[in-house]
Amino acid sequence: MSPLCNAPAKVWWEMELRKRLIDTLEPSCAGHTVRDVRIGLGYTAVQIDDGRAGVAYTLARGSFGGCSAFTGTRPLSGRPVADLLRYLSSESLVESSLGLATANALANAAPSRGVAGDVSQVVELLLTDRVAMVGFFAPLVAALQDRVADLEIFEEHSGSVAHLRPSSDAVSVIPTCDVALITATSIVNDTIDELLEAARHCRESVVLGPSTPLIPDVFEPTAVTWLSGMAVHDAEGLLQVVSEGGGTRFFKPFVSKWNVRLKVN
Repeated sequence: MSPLCNAPAKVWWEMELRKRLIDTLEPSCAGHTVRDVRIGLGYTAVQIDDGRAGVAYTLARGSFGGCSAFTGTRPLSGRPVADLLRYLSSESLVESSLGLATANALANAAPSRGVAGDVSQVVELLLTDRVAMVGFFAPLVAALQDRVADLEIFEEHSGSVAHLRPSSDAVSVIPTCDVALITATSIVNDTIDELLEAARHCRESVVLGPSTPLIPDVFEPTAVTWLSGMAVHDAEGLLQVVSEGGGTRFFKPFVSKWNVRLKVN
């Protein structure tokens, strides 16, 4: 259940980001059903009846009890799209991933604005910049190391790679940085709002990764200056990759990277 259910009424821009996503996309769900769902080890994918598809990181992999990753109402295929979208506000990480993948299927098929390409090519970076990266994006780390003064990387599983800081440190460090690069996976575990609040004085604040919903209006009240996600152009290929446990580097033949500018701080 959303934390807002028992809270005083709030105006739209004060609502948590997950609630704004649901409210914005729910009208576009009308008349649509779910064609296919894949809950993979790396990513979760949802395809709706008109062929559109989206993904979100399977954040809960390995954390659920028993042998079932998803314990909710079955089957998922054939259900109204709105049912899966509402999972975005769930406290279950698997259900929240399903909701975000559904949001991306609805929103990211054909972005109405933006530029194609890698995020490192579009975001302004200065040699004097201190950069906070929430989520470990290995290819992006290589692209940034010689372009900025300092790069602090925060990762939930910080023990897997040397020099990573625990994700719990990010909120206190981001306000001291010029640029914040924040994984869209933070939408799944509902830490996105506090991270964006911490980034409110950064010159550039980027939400990035395949889980990113390319919906500027939802992020307009926040500090976000860029959304960097992907649009799916071959849903069947993408679904197969997800089913076979593949991650971002295997998505390339089936998607295009897309960057949407929101504002200049």
